Amino acid sequence: MKKTFLAIVLCAFATLTASAEWKIAGDKIRTEWAEQVNPENVLPEYPRPQLVRGEWQNLNGLWNYAITDLKSAEPTAFDGEILVPFAIESALSGVGKWITENQLLWYEREFTVPSKWLSQRVMLNFGAVDWKADIFVNDVLVGSHTGGYTPFSMDITSALNKKGVQKLVVRVWDPTEKGEQPVGKQLSTLGNIWYTPVSGIWQTVWLEPVSAANHIEAIYPDSDIYTSEIIVKTECAENDGIVEVEVYDGEVKVGEGSAPCGVPAKVYVQDAKLWDTTNPFLYDLKITLKKDGKVIDSVNSYTAMRKIGKVRDEYGHLRATLNDKPIFMYGPLDQGWWPDGLYTAPTDEALAWDIKFTKELGFNTIRKHIKVEPARWFYHCDKMGMLVWQDMPSGEMKRPYSWSRHQINGGSDTELAEEFKLNYYKEWGEIIDYTRFFQSVVVWVPFNEAWSQFDTEKVVEWTYGQDRSRLINPASGGNLRECGDIMDWHNYPKPCMGVHHADYILMLGEYGGIGLPVEGHLWNANMKNWGYGGNKQDIEEVTNTYVDYAKMILPFVQQGMSGAIYTQTTDVEGEVNGFVTYDRKVVKMDVARVRQINQQIIGTLK
Repeated sequence: MKKTFLAIVLCAFATLTASAEWKIAGDKIRTEWAEQVNPENVLPEYPRPQLVRGEWQNLNGLWNYAITDLKSAEPTAFDGEILVPFAIESALSGVGKWITENQLLWYEREFTVPSKWLSQRVMLNFGAVDWKADIFVNDVLVGSHTGGYTPFSMDITSALNKKGVQKLVVRVWDPTEKGEQPVGKQLSTLGNIWYTPVSGIWQTVWLEPVSAANHIEAIYPDSDIYTSEIIVKTECAENDGIVEVEVYDGEVKVGEGSAPCGVPAKVYVQDAKLWDTTNPFLYDLKITLKKDGKVIDSVNSYTAMRKIGKVRDEYGHLRATLNDKPIFMYGPLDQGWWPDGLYTAPTDEALAWDIKFTKELGFNTIRKHIKVEPARWFYHCDKMGMLVWQDMPSGEMKRPYSWSRHQINGGSDTELAEEFKLNYYKEWGEIIDYTRFFQSVVVWVPFNEAWSQFDTEKVVEWTYGQDRSRLINPASGGNLRECGDIMDWHNYPKPCMGVHHADYILMLGEYGGIGLPVEGHLWNANMKNWGYGGNKQDIEEVTNTYVDYAKMILPFVQQGMSGAIYTQTTDVEGEVNGFVTYDRKVVKMDVARVRQINQQIIGTLK
């Protein structure tokens, strides 16, 4: 009893010591969730809801870090501690430093592996690291990855010590816009529409054991609403076992099926319940891999029964459809930035809050703007019934190119290095492969506003080759091309009917951006702090302007418009055009009035 009490006291002391040593960097505004961040229990939720295993070890927390020049070997001394998984530039990292293209960022920590795992394979998983990561375990290079937005895993079993402490080192190089890779809104010169760079680890890092033989690597569920079948393809070694799929409605099993590894298993579900934005019903999945009758691997997952498509209405307009019914996709441009965590929400509750708030505003869609979120964000969208347009993060706006946003087949491509194009295809493919599990994702957006737009027709055809189950919006507000499913223009601040084309779904991909700076809730009071068309004086004026703009959309629906995206969910750094301040503490419009007009617009196509 005394030993147990002493252990509890020592553990509590260690926790208090770690918490006391770490503090939020800088003096910028922060969200209320920032105060809930505990360095001993950072983002504790299982990070991959689409493929859940029972045993795992979270490696989030305080790591050692160092910044060196490009030629330096692994440092023997470190600059201090950093709170993973928050980017080094963020306040929640406890560091708040920028790195340049001429520097390396090093991470180091120790971990132990449960003894029962050593008879299996041990996988090291990263949610995302920006941009190039080299991973060392016990001084052995176990793998490398490029790309700032997608998860990756590696088998580290052969590098592990047979017992005792293991050493993990991550070496990161991130040139931001000075490299030849997608960067989204990051820029080393702040202001206007460009934000603080994000470097290094920015999503959860964790360990898990898998079968020493074959194991389930990925799950790709689909559905056929006409036959009431859920189709599940499981990635594992082909012809090396049988995959059994069980479908549950709560505690009740409603279907089961099986197929060899790599072959889709079809499961019939009687009286299938469809998923939509008002009733986002999800089925639970239990997936088991067997060989010679023995269970090798077992995971839990989920899916939904839904279909995205298009149809021509009685007036000849092409409309997007959800479960064969026309739907007006209406929602905000969502940057997914945080004043305290930059790319990373402080907590899972915070991550879900933006989506809940968007639902409260009466929207049914989010355009995830040139950023990719952690898996749990998409999981929350699946649960809440939120449609998602997934953008591909753009590269730097390099010249020469010309932009003609309201002219079909106008404008020209950007001249880009072949290295950028290779990085683009690699990462866009990984983004599609990662996010196509989530039924909330309904539109792929390869380009935004002609930024690093190249070979549009080829990119669209390539995107179709990765996934034909969603609609493709080739270039939101960019140089419009006759390919894909959607033609999309941008117009600020008022909405307009930018183009007409009988063979494409017509969408207003951005408009609005009504500004209202709120004293005490600004990222930097000395910045321009702007909105499109000038800033308004108070909540009533902002709301009145929003409602006036929204009413302009109603006649456009009759002319063929099938969706619209308002800029934007939150303020971001110098942009003060959000429905809510950057710190999520002040809502800047009358929610009831906004919801009423939003629901009226969405109801035009019911």
